[in-house]
Amino acid sequence: MTVFYNLHDKLYVNLTNLCSCDCVFCIRGGGDGVGDAESLWLTREPGVAEIRAAFDSRDLSGIAEVIFCGYGEPMERADTVMQTCEYIKSKCLLPIRLNTNGLVKLLFPCFDLSRLSIFDSVSISLNAADEAEYLRVTRPRFGAPSYAVMCEFAQEVMKYTAVSFTVVDVIGKEQIEKCREIARSMGVPLRVRNYIGNLTKNYVEGEHYEG
Repeated sequence: MTVFYNLHDKLYVNLTNLCSCDCVFCIRGGGDGVGDAESLWLTREPGVAEIRAAFDSRDLSGIAEVIFCGYGEPMERADTVMQTCEYIKSKCLLPIRLNTNGLVKLLFPCFDLSRLSIFDSVSISLNAADEAEYLRVTRPRFGAPSYAVMCEFAQEVMKYTAVSFTVVDVIGKEQIEKCREIARSMGVPLRVRNYIGNLTKNYVEGEHYEG
């Protein structure tokens, strides 16, 4: 059971395989693992004590950042994410990023977004410039309200930590340009994620920010 895995100089945290979206471009459909992980499919969700033990066993030399991002939406386990982030912060000074679809308020309406201030940054999957396209490509289980909730999440979390939007280049240049305009209108940096090679354990993610 892989809880932590390395890709380049990043340490990723894989806490769940649950996800409130079913994106048409999800890398889970292309292979079982990413980076040095043979498989990111969990036979069960690890408990907090297991997660802490797994972190304590990791060699952090050469690691530049810790990122909550595995084969699922981290905030499906919001409280465990927060406990894990707090523990990692108590053990090292590495910056910590949360990668999320921004739908935690649909999962847990009472979740206090100010708690996300513990993260050094939060990256939110935008991937579409309007509700109809968002529903088509991300296929959220909460349906039509999801796009507005995701955008509201970004605006709220900006009060507490650094926020960026991401899009994957497979959505096409026209959609990327529209997403760029949406991001600019909200004052949120946009990160275009480039997928290179097959989506297996040898997968490589390149990325660059756009204005």
